[in-house]
Amino acid sequence: MQRGEVDNGEHQRDLVAAEGHGGADGAGVPDARVGRRPADGVLALEDRAAVTRHVLAVVPGDAKVDLGAVKALLPGTYVSFASPPIAEQLSGSVVGTILPFSFNRDLELIVDPSLLENEEIYFNAARLDRSMALGTCDYLAVARPRLAPIVSR
Repeated sequence: MQRGEVDNGEHQRDLVAAEGHGGADGAGVPDARVGRRPADGVLALEDRAAVTRHVLAVVPGDAKVDLGAVKALLPGTYVSFASPPIAEQLSGSVVGTILPFSFNRDLELIVDPSLLENEEIYFNAARLDRSMALGTCDYLAVARPRLAPIVSR
């Protein structure tokens, strides 16, 4: 699994692959298709009343989620990546294999429109050793995401 740090402005947190993938990962997706491969992360937004909402943020694989942009979209005073156990519970997948879909009404799906610039997207098929391609129009029809600019620029 990949390891990285996320700096959300208040503190840094060690994170195990909750931000998804970038590049060929042994699952058969060449580096040339990285921009078509979504990276995703389950985010937790907390408001002043300590109510937490969760979002599955999906961006192109060669981009990063802008936590401030997600926070601006939804009511909340604090945003961070959810813990791996929460991400797995809400998504139904192991961290590192989270699909760019939400089948849980407690997990809102937000997709950056730049992901849709390609005819197809590629993502892990809930396994690290298998990938699949899906037409972007088909993805939109099935996933029905909220579209909003959430890529860090």
